[in-house]
This record gives sequence, C-alpha cells and structure tokens, in this order.
Amino acid sequence: MAIEKILLAVGPGDSDRTAELASTLVDLAAPLNADVVLAHVFTEDEYDSTLGNLNVSGEDVSTDEVARRHATIRTISHELDDVNVDYTVRGAIGNHGERIVDLAEDEDADLVIVGGRKRSPTGKAVFGSTAQEVMLSAPCPVTFVRGE
Repeated sequence: MAIEKILLAVGPGDSDRTAELASTLVDLAAPLNADVVLAHVFTEDEYDSTLGNLNVSGEDVSTDEVARRHATIRTISHELDDVNVDYTVRGAIGNHGERIVDLAEDEDADLVIVGGRKRSPTGKAVFGSTAQEVMLSAPCPVTFVRGE
C-alpha cells in the first residue's frame, strides 16, 4: 500500500509535542512526496474559546481558518514550509476521536498521525483515550507520537 496522503490531527493537548509531531510528519511525508492534511479538532467549548482568543465571531471565519490560525498548526506549518512539503488545513468541531476518524475517511487518508502521552491502564479506562479511539476506528494505519 502506497502512502499518498497523510492526515496529522492535533488537538488542545498537543502543544507540548509539536516538535515531535512535525518531525515525524516531515520524516514520512517528504521522502514519499505525500499530500499532507493538517487537522485541528475542537470541542464546542474549545472552538468558542479559540474564537474569543482570535477576537472574531463564528460568522467571520470558517473552521478551517480557525484551525489555520491556531498556534500548533502554525508551528507545524512553518516546519513543512521550511522543507517544501505542501499541505492543506482542516478544522472540525466535535468529539476529538470521532472527528479525526471522520476526517481520515473524508480525506481518504492512507496514514493518520496522532499525538498523546503515556497513560496507565487505569487512566485509559477512566478518562478514555482519543489516540486509542482513532487507532481502533481509523480506516487506515495510525502512527502514535508520544510526547516527552
């Protein structure tokens, strides 16, 4: 199976692992000349908060534009620009795991990259895990990037 399209999905907890996510994406996408989709998934509350931080209303910008303006996406975008990897940006609102899987299906991704942190088995059972949900439900392979 050839990897022609890679979806890198980020959310609110990924700001501390941006460098690792960007490095993994560049290492995979650049040699393959793969199409890249950078996606930021917001819950309703996160989206409203981000709109407030950007000092705009929901009617002024699209979810894709809000994602494009988010610091995590901007940082990763700069890394891709530095190595001439083309990308598009998508924003989505809803349950993180479900929306990442939806985006992977919508974009016909061949690989999804998600970040996360090490959790105990009890922590996964009690709090859930976006990465686990994506790994179990995605229509393609998933690469998990663990932050420090």
